[in-house]
Amino acid sequence: MHSWEPAFLRLLNEAAVPGAAIALVEADKASFVNGGVRGGRTEAPVDELTIFDAASLSKPVFAHVVLQLVDRGDLALDARIEKYLPGYLQQDGRSASITVRHLLSHSGGLPNWRNADYPLRPWFEPGERFSYSGEGYLYLQRAVEAVTGVTLDDLATRLVFQPLGMERSSFVWQSRFNDNRAWPHDAFGMPALGNKPAEANAAWSLQTCAADFARFLRAVLAGGGLKTETSRLWLSPQVEVRHAGAQRLEPSAEDVVTGVAWGLGWGLEPSAGTFFQWGDNGPFTAFTLGSATLRKAIVVFTNANSGMSIMPELMASLFAGERPSLKLLGYVANDAPVRRLFRAALLDGVEATWPEMQQSGLTEAELRWIAHGLNAKGREKESGWLRARSGSQPKT
Repeated sequence: MHSWEPAFLRLLNEAAVPGAAIALVEADKASFVNGGVRGGRTEAPVDELTIFDAASLSKPVFAHVVLQLVDRGDLALDARIEKYLPGYLQQDGRSASITVRHLLSHSGGLPNWRNADYPLRPWFEPGERFSYSGEGYLYLQRAVEAVTGVTLDDLATRLVFQPLGMERSSFVWQSRFNDNRAWPHDAFGMPALGNKPAEANAAWSLQTCAADFARFLRAVLAGGGLKTETSRLWLSPQVEVRHAGAQRLEPSAEDVVTGVAWGLGWGLEPSAGTFFQWGDNGPFTAFTLGSATLRKAIVVFTNANSGMSIMPELMASLFAGERPSLKLLGYVANDAPVRRLFRAALLDGVEATWPEMQQSGLTEAELRWIAHGLNAKGREKESGWLRARSGSQPKT
């Protein structure tokens, strides 16, 4: 038993995460710690073969596919992506200069996901700065499929899953996963809507388990499947993150030292020599962190929206030092006042907890979040009581 297992189980309970699976890779060996249940229609326990939505942990797996194609000469890192997939973007000076390197390192200028406010186009000069982009990965996926004539899931199976023995992984849902799958839950541990992706998406659709992702992490630590120089580039900074948060499309005078950079598919903490990626598909969240120098990595899959709240404390027990990656992402930690006082309201009642809520200076939005949680837990009367008072709080 690992010394941090009791803290892990406590965190799951406090954060209302029904179940989670952890794989810890050290010196080419993997160990597993599982907690809680798969949820949904079953109270069966989570294990290392339980299928989770990997969410954005899909991105480094896709990057491994792309870099193998680079090594084979099918792609070039600094080739303009338009060469491989003409007409995907409306052409202008910016879109014509986007390269494979830009898309892998989130510096192509594209929005995370297109919408009415941010249509699909480059919002700054490619390579100028970092702005996290799922659209960039989807663009690169379409180019890869055009060049190879093979779908992403088939490519990943040939180049990653089969060579590494990842037998329970796919970029599309497979019926064989139904025997041992995790079910989605909201921020309060209540059942939520999920999806079973029928079409592969390089940015978010990976379905996998802790045992399989541990095999992938072992390959990352060893540089497996890549030429030495390509493996080095994978984990080498290509662009610094010089602003708060993962996205910045509009011009800004802000220039801050975040301690985070991006490589060719991985987020990086250069001063610590660590790589990372987080995943958030709503009711599924995940985080992975590793060090090639220490030959150590971890991945955590959870089946709840609140899963990211436990990562700061969990990572601190496994990797020494500050985690600029988690600071950049800005998720509300499990020990933050709003979460702590929500638990207190469940235990002691909202009226008994109200004086401390006032003293803690919770915002109106935070009070509404607590009220929503009380309602989700069947405490409708207390929820209404708090809602009636949250609107009278001073604006902060």
